Amino acid sequence: MLGLVVWNCADCHVSSRGRQIGGGGDVDVDSRVNGRPVDRRVVGTVELFGGKDTLPSPKRQLGGFRFRFLSKMAARTMAVNSAASLWGPYKEIWQTVENVIWKRVPEAVHLLDLTLKKHKPDFISLFKNPAKNVQHREKVKKASIDGIAIQGQQGTRLLPEQLISEAFILSDLFDIGELSAVELLLAGEHQLPRFPGLTRGLVAILLYWDGKRCIANSLHSLIQSRQGKTWTLELSSELVSMTTRFTDELMEQGLTQKVLCLINQINLNNEFEKLQTARGLGNASHRKGVSDLIKECRQSLADCLFAWACQTPLSKDDTLFLISHMECVTLEADGTLENVNLALLMALLYCFDISFLEHVTEDREELIHQLPLLTERQYVTAIHCKLQNSQPWKLTGLQAVVRLAWALALRGISQLPDTTALTEFTEADEMIANMAISQNAFLFLTDAVVRAEGLHQDEFYIRRIHNLITDFLTLMPMKVKQLRNRADEDARIIHMSLQVGTEPPSTVRRDLEHLMLLIGELYQKDPFRLELALEYWCPSEPVQTTSMTGSFSGLTRHRPPQRQVVLSKFVRQMGDMLPPSLYLPYLQMLRGLANGPHCAHYCFSLLKVNGSSHVENIQVVGGNPVSWEHFFHSLMLYHEHLRRDIPSTDTIQYRHMPLRGITQREMDGLIAFLQLTGTIVKWSENARLALCEHPQWTPIIVMLGLIQCSIPPGLKAEILKTLAAFGKSPEIAASLWQSLEYTQMLQTVRSPSQRQDAGIEVELNEIESRSEEYPLTRAFCCLISTLVESSFPTNLGAGLRPPGFDPYLQFLRDSVFLRFPTRAYRRAAEKWEVAEVVLEVFHKLLRDYEPRPEDFTDQMVELQGEMVVAYKSPGYNLMFHLLNDSPMLGLCLSLLEEGVKLLDTYAPFPGKKHLEKAVEYSLGLLELALQKENQFMDWLRESHSSVIATPLEQLLQGINPRTKKADHVVNIARYLSHGNTNPDLAFESAKILCYISRYPNIQVKLVGDFTQDQTVSETLMSGFVDCLDSEGAEEMLQADTGIVTEKKCTLVRHDTKIHILSLLINSLDLKAPNLALYLLGYELRKPVSATNLQDPGVLGCPRTCLHSILNILEKGTEGRNGPLAVKEAPHLAELCYQVIYQLIAYSDTSGPTMRYLRTSQDFLFSQLQHLPFAVKGHAISALNQMSWLMKTAGIELRVTSLNRQRSHTQRLLHLLLDDVPLRSYSVDAEGSLEEETRNVTGFLHFDTTTKVRRKILSILDSIDFGQKSPEELHLDFFDRAQIEQVISKCEHSNQQGQTVCNVKLLHRVLVAEVNALQGIAAIGQRPLLMEEISTILQHVVERNKLRECLNAKRHMLESWRHLVEIILAACPLDLIQEEDRQLVIRDLLHELHDKILTEEAAQELMPVVAGAVFTLTAHLSQSVRSEQKQALSNHSHHVTFLDGSTTSAAEVTAGFASIGDSSLHIILRKLLDFILRTGGGFQRVRAHLYGALLYYLQMSQKPDEPDTLETDDKPYPNDYFLDKITTGRQT
Repeated sequence: MLGLVVWNCADCHVSSRGRQIGGGGDVDVDSRVNGRPVDRRVVGTVELFGGKDTLPSPKRQLGGFRFRFLSKMAARTMAVNSAASLWGPYKEIWQTVENVIWKRVPEAVHLLDLTLKKHKPDFISLFKNPAKNVQHREKVKKASIDGIAIQGQQGTRLLPEQLISEAFILSDLFDIGELSAVELLLAGEHQLPRFPGLTRGLVAILLYWDGKRCIANSLHSLIQSRQGKTWTLELSSELVSMTTRFTDELMEQGLTQKVLCLINQINLNNEFEKLQTARGLGNASHRKGVSDLIKECRQSLADCLFAWACQTPLSKDDTLFLISHMECVTLEADGTLENVNLALLMALLYCFDISFLEHVTEDREELIHQLPLLTERQYVTAIHCKLQNSQPWKLTGLQAVVRLAWALALRGISQLPDTTALTEFTEADEMIANMAISQNAFLFLTDAVVRAEGLHQDEFYIRRIHNLITDFLTLMPMKVKQLRNRADEDARIIHMSLQVGTEPPSTVRRDLEHLMLLIGELYQKDPFRLELALEYWCPSEPVQTTSMTGSFSGLTRHRPPQRQVVLSKFVRQMGDMLPPSLYLPYLQMLRGLANGPHCAHYCFSLLKVNGSSHVENIQVVGGNPVSWEHFFHSLMLYHEHLRRDIPSTDTIQYRHMPLRGITQREMDGLIAFLQLTGTIVKWSENARLALCEHPQWTPIIVMLGLIQCSIPPGLKAEILKTLAAFGKSPEIAASLWQSLEYTQMLQTVRSPSQRQDAGIEVELNEIESRSEEYPLTRAFCCLISTLVESSFPTNLGAGLRPPGFDPYLQFLRDSVFLRFPTRAYRRAAEKWEVAEVVLEVFHKLLRDYEPRPEDFTDQMVELQGEMVVAYKSPGYNLMFHLLNDSPMLGLCLSLLEEGVKLLDTYAPFPGKKHLEKAVEYSLGLLELALQKENQFMDWLRESHSSVIATPLEQLLQGINPRTKKADHVVNIARYLSHGNTNPDLAFESAKILCYISRYPNIQVKLVGDFTQDQTVSETLMSGFVDCLDSEGAEEMLQADTGIVTEKKCTLVRHDTKIHILSLLINSLDLKAPNLALYLLGYELRKPVSATNLQDPGVLGCPRTCLHSILNILEKGTEGRNGPLAVKEAPHLAELCYQVIYQLIAYSDTSGPTMRYLRTSQDFLFSQLQHLPFAVKGHAISALNQMSWLMKTAGIELRVTSLNRQRSHTQRLLHLLLDDVPLRSYSVDAEGSLEEETRNVTGFLHFDTTTKVRRKILSILDSIDFGQKSPEELHLDFFDRAQIEQVISKCEHSNQQGQTVCNVKLLHRVLVAEVNALQGIAAIGQRPLLMEEISTILQHVVERNKLRECLNAKRHMLESWRHLVEIILAACPLDLIQEEDRQLVIRDLLHELHDKILTEEAAQELMPVVAGAVFTLTAHLSQSVRSEQKQALSNHSHHVTFLDGSTTSAAEVTAGFASIGDSSLHIILRKLLDFILRTGGGFQRVRAHLYGALLYYLQMSQKPDEPDTLETDDKPYPNDYFLDKITTGRQT
């Protein structure tokens, strides 16, 4: 058994680099296990079910799948001398396909071509495993004695008996070859550091299914990139032709049959039974990982057929094969189709789709020839006979849907020209449609297809069902009319049956009702903002929209298409003379068709027009029942009738009286119309205002009045939800607050004569608690949540009680939140629903709160002639409870603990999504409290208030009453382990930990809590690492309201990484031990400097955040474009470089880090060779990236020079200073003797054809010395001087120490100033004032960006100067010849002067440049004088020339042979120009420049003269510049 075979190995782990000492090469060390020697290169499993794996839950996206597994490098190192591996090559295939199709890497196209040619057999044989082999089995069996050959290694390797036994088990389990099983186990062994707590056998199972998934995903992506009729990925024609040709060849080999057979063969339950028998299942995380991989394999295979059918219809045989498969499909437990079968159904529906022929495109004729429906009579004959067959499928509803699609396809074909050959089939379309309708096709579509989880996750699923419905309505209008006539007749039969008191006959059909419910259900969700329902509305007025998606409503100047006219007519006619049985379905259909801003406007107009002819007679409920007039008039009548039955609270108990005058059916109708109203006013602000301003309807007053009546909580809840939709407008929200206070829905004023409570609190405690259902409470929380976001009056309740929100907050906190865990719930999910909605209110209140001085003093207000203390703001109250050991804080922490325990089971449970949102809000409350607590505590101390508050970070260190441990922060950190399945929770957790990490006194305690338990420590480390390793975390995406879910997750993952890196940066500034040292893998119980960093798995080293950071920076360095993170996530890369620099700059971590980076990673050389970085739109981040990298390189050069590691120093100097094209250098860990003794002589080459710009100069070129300043403010209303004062008061220092303005605070201050204005004139000018505020804010944003940019440039220049100074001052002099040194300095001085002397150069950069000029001139002077002295000592005093004449050596060396007199003259001229440009305000700059000038003048002295400026009368070449010096002093 995989789980039983355990080989305990204490200190042996496998690595692609072998076992290393200090990060060096292989060292052959004898290892012993259980007293006997074993091969050090092979490791066994540590334990069976220990630890926790954090395998992600795969998520579908258009570009394939997101998964966390394993590096490409690792995939290359796992092969044995056998057939193709079952994981590594498949991983490489997927990476290549992903780079080409989804990441659009141009140089990878050629690689894809080679990959497809090489692995074509793998795609043809799809999921076929290598067969077992007797010879291989014998070879593996003897591997413990004879050994086995490993590709890329010399000799053979002995395998332990345990691994051989596991290989045979794995071979039998998956029916694979024995050598392939060995490969999987060795690969699993190598990947063990990524899966702490698992054994190699369990990891091998994950790798097996991951390989299958990779090949399935690759095939899916290749088919998606085909040329076809439904979509285009906008790839190059060459690439599209390649993938189309390749997939065509696969289809010719029977791809469809293979895919369908695999879908049938791969059964999750069967696979788990086999794994369970072989004990191949680990902990809950491993089980979920295996389950997700198997599900994704099946889903990807089904998606392959779906993508193919969308682009190119299937052939006759393949379509028949697919239909045969669909005959045996069954439903899930919830009555919906499984996602795999849903994809196959959509594939079949797209085979019958001819809607693309309506669009005139260039390749329309070509697509028609590819459509077998029009070109192959045999295709139509075979499909028609198959679907006409009366033999029922397992799901007759599914058969009905396919028949309906076929009937619509035949009807569409009949309307095309030149289709007379298919007349005998097209004439049968009516019959096929009747068969489909009689089998309840519409009901099955609603229950099993539209309500399936996967339908609204794919845009093209939604579009196909939309086309199916609209085709039926437009192509078969007579059939629709028959359905309406039949519905009217059945309604009369039902009415007669009710009158005589009998049951309606069984022959009554509900087809039209099912059609209406289907339409309402389909369009009720619109995750992609398609607004396809616009096609049902024929606009009578222009719509202000720039979007043409899904409709023709933008073409208002043209006549609408006939299709749109027919659909609009259907919507109107179905509402005429509506029978009672269709009233509810029609309202639900309208609710779906009103989902969207433009759709809501049209629906509002329809209901308005329906009741317009009955305005005069409002006393009689007549006319169209589907109209605003009818609905609101009915509401008023109900209110008028029911308010007479309102019980007196001081005489009887508050109970619901028996309803008089309202039946259950009437209540259902009211609820349906309320839901329709809520949908319309949610999307249309014009509808909200129009309804509320109507003088006769007064919906707010009527609905609030109904709530006071004795009606069921369900109806009250729907009324509150509708009111919440109205409350989205601030104007309505303000009046709603006053109405709520007036009606005392929540009792905030208690009269002396009142003996009992009333309002919603009684409903909650007396009625909802007894029925164990809480719809009213949840709806009330939703209403409050909407109102606090739209409008928040501070004087709420003034005159009757102390003004403020406190009574509402007290009810939500004490009666709803604190008591929700102890209440009984009929539906288990409702518990978490209640928690979610009340925590959402708390989160909004605290988010919008800013501590103010007046919050900390008692404000007195007059109430009925007495002075009473006013209520505090709700944000203050929440902060007070969160900064004390209060029940509210305790419940939040308890909720976090319970949430992580439930999520750790990786099992579905009722209300899981609501629990996750409740946890997210709880974490958000803690994060907001940490964010605001410093200012809160400052104001509290200054107020000298008696209120006691404790910093939240200290409260989080308290003891958990349930576990008796201080594990609150541990529970918060555990959510990082769920970053792949729920990135939002990991993001909130990372933010909290980042805030906490800033406090030095807590770090030691946190490290102890994190490392106290080995299992918890591994879990937490794995969570941090998984978040940093997560793929698809890009910064370049812009977050907006229309962003899809996948992109939001991508942004959240990126921000999570940012906060984790910020945590590391904050912690590294604190003394050891700290969180950063723990997360980066340094010693905590020994001196930090004694740490021996290794690759994951070597010497028991786990995978740490350091490995993840290096992996982020390593990706892409092997190519020409440099590190991928630099361009895809610039800010992330910047922080990664900063962490590396801090580790090298900190004395304790410097030694281990530099040794590891130098010997195991070759980090610096691989990064520096790609400098300078250029990132469009992110220049500041690019500058900071290079700054940290150059600082790191400077320290490396300094340390290697001190330690006499000449080969490393020499290699970096070549890279930075050479002016010839870069050539690769291979230096091992210790360096070679030849490299030790060889000098760098290649800095200067006179072959101009091979010269390149020195990298040190290219880096300097990347700095733009110019800086544009924002234009001055021109204000019409605000005083500029006062605005500048306000801006200065809003300035603060950010995390980088830069002074910037807080734009949000400035916005609040300016808006408050505008709101404080009184008078009609001020109200009329408000739009202009708000526009000027936007101008001010935009100016401040530009000013902040200017400061950040200047700071980044200064930082970059300082790092560059730091690196240059180390090269010249710290590196051994003999590594750079004097001649080359002078030439390098000359080039640097020329470049610096040229850049700083331009008119656009920023003055803020002058100090750094002046310091660099001073240093360079000093070294130039030293080098020239040294060269002169050496020349004197190496020559006699007289030199003989070829003509026999002689001269003195001093005269020979008077010139400057190496650098040239002209270059020195240019340097002096530019130096003097630099001096002249600096005024009196640049004292430090002038000091540097005068010092540089003195060093320069020293070069003019004779070598035998003393170092002084005094000279004899002999003129020197530089004498004529003295006048300019004098002139410069005078100026």
